[in-house]
Amino acid sequence: TLDLAVVPAVKKRSHLPIFVDPSHGTGKRHKVLPLSRAAVAVGADGLLIEVHHEPEKALSDGMQSILPEQFADLADEMRQIAAVLHRTIN
Repeated sequence: TLDLAVVPAVKKRSHLPIFVDPSHGTGKRHKVLPLSRAAVAVGADGLLIEVHHEPEKALSDGMQSILPEQFADLADEMRQIAAVLHRTIN
């Protein structure tokens, strides 16, 4: 499971950037997108996301890999979420 409550807790105690891995944190492709959005909303500084053009043929991590098109759409959505919170994502 992916505990996003830890993000603001660690940010309060550390000066280091906090990265979230929704791919390995869930192991399920259908959970990667919503938890990526949520991670940005709770203050994550970055994400580690498995992306593959043919996830069903991936030698590893295929079950948690999203398609490149999904990643492109997600990047746009994350920028919008960040903007609402007066943050930027590059």
